[in-house]
Amino acid sequence: MPDLNALATTHLATARVDERGRSAELVVHDGELRQTVIALARDTRLPEHNSPPAASIQVLAGRIRVELDTHVQGELGAGELWTLTHERHSVLALEDSAFLLTTVTSVGRESSS
Repeated sequence: MPDLNALATTHLATARVDERGRSAELVVHDGELRQTVIALARDTRLPEHNSPPAASIQVLAGRIRVELDTHVQGELGAGELWTLTHERHSVLALEDSAFLLTTVTSVGRESSS
């Protein structure tokens, strides 16, 4: 089992020195289910992107903002969980942050486990 606190700490340290200000690791891959730890240094943005059929963000450390165009969809802090909409969005780190992104990449197929 992955230790999310340890992964958050490791990836935050990497993001702080990375030229793009980020670090990530896929920790669960089971059929359509994916869980990825993502760390972003303060003021780093994941550019606008499409959402998969289902997704959520659980903030492990720091504070992030989910944005739709120029509108704030939500601000989340450590321990908070957010279900993403199916609209294109970006994510901005308001401070050094790490989160667990859970996605379902498609529907209608059996799990590979």
